[in-house]
Amino acid sequence: MTVDIRPAIWATFETVMGERGGCGGCWCMLWRRTSKEMEAGKGEGNRRAMKALFDGGQVPGLVAMHGDDAVGWVQIDRRTAFPRLATSRTLKPVDDQKVWSVSCFFIDKTFRRRGLSLNLLNAAVDWAQAQGANVVEGYPIDTPKKKYPPVYAWTGFVETFRKAGFVEVVRRSDTRPIMRKTLQGEERDKDG
Repeated sequence: MTVDIRPAIWATFETVMGERGGCGGCWCMLWRRTSKEMEAGKGEGNRRAMKALFDGGQVPGLVAMHGDDAVGWVQIDRRTAFPRLATSRTLKPVDDQKVWSVSCFFIDKTFRRRGLSLNLLNAAVDWAQAQGANVVEGYPIDTPKKKYPPVYAWTGFVETFRKAGFVEVVRRSDTRPIMRKTLQGEERDKDG
């Protein structure tokens, strides 16, 4: 499978999310909004909120292109862009380091179980590093894949993160570690 992974533009992101807007109308806004905002915005409200990020010139993630088709998505941004992580009992900050977070994956069902999530994760790390990141963090599921439907594993699986060189730094839940990858090079990003 040959894919080209690149910064998302609205059209490619919208294609990957499909008519339903990803999982249940989330439009990948779960970590960017409070629980109340997320529920109230389910569907069109979340779509508008994400489109506003794109319209404002932000690049909230990367897409995988298979020819002309957008088939995968990974959300990557400074952790501060995801205020809901800060209020999570399980995923709250480990320390005061300025980290970038890989918060969501969404892969077209015909491209699942083919290694695309690892390709997306590696590309996200490279992209964050190019933006000045020193540490990238993720919040994968640690449970056997056969027992956990991939469509609900939108934060990724732990084995994918291990293959990409991430290490577990804390685990506040049996199934949800916080994993990090420290990037090489001198400190570049004073803001995150």
